[in-house]
Amino acid sequence: MKRFAFFAVTLLLSWISAGAQDVYQFAQRDTLALHLSVYEATPGSETTFQGQEKPLILFVVGGGFVRMEPGDYVFDWFDILNDNGYTVVNIEYRQGMKGYKMKKTLSGLIKASDQFYLSQQMAVEDLFSAVNFLFENREELGLNPDNMVLAGSSAGAITALAAENQIVNGVATGVPEGFNFRGVMSFAGGIISISGAPEYFAKPCPTLLLHGTVDGAVAYKHYGYFGRGIWGSSYLVGKLKNVGADYCIYRYAERTHDVAAYMISAWPLEKEFLERSVILGARRVIDATIDDSSLPSWGNITTDDIY
Repeated sequence: MKRFAFFAVTLLLSWISAGAQDVYQFAQRDTLALHLSVYEATPGSETTFQGQEKPLILFVVGGGFVRMEPGDYVFDWFDILNDNGYTVVNIEYRQGMKGYKMKKTLSGLIKASDQFYLSQQMAVEDLFSAVNFLFENREELGLNPDNMVLAGSSAGAITALAAENQIVNGVATGVPEGFNFRGVMSFAGGIISISGAPEYFAKPCPTLLLHGTVDGAVAYKHYGYFGRGIWGSSYLVGKLKNVGADYCIYRYAERTHDVAAYMISAWPLEKEFLERSVILGARRVIDATIDDSSLPSWGNITTDDIY
């Protein structure tokens, strides 16, 4: 069994509905129905900060575009968010790499890059469908999609960063005109491209980036050839700086793809980002390295372990 299977722990119950108050179908893709689940803020929790409404958290789970099997830590993180007054919406999306066998030849790698890019674009399309559903059904759902932070882990973080990049570059389709997220939180993410390094043509929303410096699954800097590949957090932060964006990047020294599952240990950083960068709209640029041997590790997950 590949080590990736140990990293993405399979739940005994259906992941999309575990602990959720409500589950809704938001799209139909051929024979596949896509659902979102709502985890409401804990009754009695503080849903405002300094008199302002806390944002809705829209989460995209990881899984290498192969599976959607979050470990228990994801739902434990939802509990933390709920107890701190945040409602969470968790979405399904199509798995474009499911069953794909990557060949380690030049032509095989080129074909794989095409498939990775297609998988990212499919996931972004499904994400935007979920956003549109939230707007169309905001009264029934009792949610405020105008005040929404996008978060993702691993493949979900790739989806989140690519979605925000498309919005600010004016190429996003399927979302309300003029829409943007209030913030993005990326746990070990990047942007996949087959046409050269990604750029930002306008200032994106405040962005929180967490990434291990020796990540073998999602490149910390860049992986690929001939203008194809994935550009990770360390590369993207340079582009964010160029357009004057508000960003916080936390570089986890000598950490691998473990950081994709650091939502709980990084909660103080997320809380500060949500309160100060998103809710208060403070100008914040942070570039910090975290070197902490006490943080958990599940081994060095690489693309070979996934595909």
